[in-house]
Order: sequence, then C-alpha cells, then structure tokens
Amino acid sequence: MSETKNFPYITLMDIYYKPLEVVREKALADACTHKWFNQTLCQVNDALVRLGVFEGEYHWHKHDGDDEFFYVVEGRLLIDLEDRTFDLAPREGVVIPKGVMHRPRAPQRTVVLMVETSAIVPTGS
Repeated sequence: MSETKNFPYITLMDIYYKPLEVVREKALADACTHKWFNQTLCQVNDALVRLGVFEGEYHWHKHDGDDEFFYVVEGRLLIDLEDRTFDLAPREGVVIPKGVMHRPRAPQRTVVLMVETSAIVPTGS
C-alpha cells in the first residue's frame, strides 16, 4: 500500500460558482494570502476551471489519465518538463498532455486559470 503524502498547498476541490453565477476570479485571487492556492471555480460539462495563485515551486508530478491546461492571468509561470521549460507570461497558456512529468514554478506571485477533468488529482497520479 502506498502512503499518502502531505503537501504544503491549499487545494479546494469544491465548486465555488454554480451555473448562471458570475465568476469573479480577481476578487478571489486578490483575497488570497497563501503561497500556493488552488480553488475550483466552476464546472463546464466534464471539465473544471480552477484558479491558481502560485509563488514558489510545486513538486514534480504527472497525471496519467488527464491533460492539463494552464493559462496565465498575471505574473509569470515556468513549467519544467524533463527536456525543456515553458516560460509563460500573461495571456499565454499551454496544454500539458497526460503522462508528461512536469513541475510548475512561479518566481513571483502569479495568477493562473487551469482547465482539467473532474477526475484529476491536482498533486499527481
């Protein structure tokens, strides 16, 4: 049996906004005081839209069954792969395909939107 790891991240899987509610990402991001925060904003069909407020490094991980889309709203997001690094500025995004080992890093406070399936485990498979 594998042991469960505890990570120093705040990850909230509850869906914050219901259909027909205005999503106010900026208000949530501005109120966030955590260094690594992830809140599910809403669900669209089988996908979830999540807000990330990042500063520092996440751990290396992969998602065996799910692709993951990162879109930078403000700040700068680096996503390390085993052979290269994506350097994303505001209004840039990238899809990390399922099974690809990656590590997000934010050298400064960064606000990100992520689109993932509802089955994904944010800390990896």
